[in-house]
Amino acid sequence: MWGIIPAAGQGKRIQPLAFSKELLPVGFDQLEERKTPRAVSDFIVERLVIGGANKICFVISPTKSDIMRYHGAGTQGAAFVYLVQSPALGLCDAVFRPIEFIPENEQVLIGLPDTVWFPADGYTYLPDNRLSLLLFPVTAPQHFDAVVVNSRDEVETVQVKQANATSHWIWGAIKMSVTIYRELYQLWVERARRDEFLGTLINVWIDRGGKAYGFRKGTDYLDVGTIDGFHVAFSQLMKGNRSVLKDSTDGAR
Repeated sequence: MWGIIPAAGQGKRIQPLAFSKELLPVGFDQLEERKTPRAVSDFIVERLVIGGANKICFVISPTKSDIMRYHGAGTQGAAFVYLVQSPALGLCDAVFRPIEFIPENEQVLIGLPDTVWFPADGYTYLPDNRLSLLLFPVTAPQHFDAVVVNSRDEVETVQVKQANATSHWIWGAIKMSVTIYRELYQLWVERARRDEFLGTLINVWIDRGGKAYGFRKGTDYLDVGTIDGFHVAFSQLMKGNRSVLKDSTDGAR
């Protein structure tokens, strides 16, 4: 199983930084003698591995070699691959960069490197061989991709950063088969690669008869790519406390 981490963005909402925003220190690992800080991207790596990914592809920009230095060749249970996106052309472009490297009969997980969400085993709630979205409740859905689902968990529409969003559930992680991954890629190419966000592409997929499913299994979601989000994540996760994360999900992606 492959995991894809799109990490080529410039992080304009939290600049200036002397390093990649994906390496912002939030939370910690407790060793025998001391605590060691965790970079925010460690959280999505952990969740991908729990979800079954044994190969993880970071899509980075030419200026983000510090991500490669930090994460190295892999972690327990997963090997890392790095692809360079130059120039940075949006989320869809980053997500489809590994298209030539992922073989048949694989499942593909997608996760964002500047977010922290719970439960940590969220990917395990997403079934194989479907376009499955892990959904989280937030207080300001207009800043995200809000997802409207019916009683059968079928996605009716994705409201991409809509001021009048009617759903307070947003997608925070995605799972699909490599077959669906390639079909979405072909649709994106057919549309002259003009879709920057996955939400708009998924809407076209649905309009053309494709099925997507949203699973409201997420409990807490925090966007660490904003100043306010980083402050909350740092102050609470360094204390080992996530009780306020649900009320702090109002940053824009």
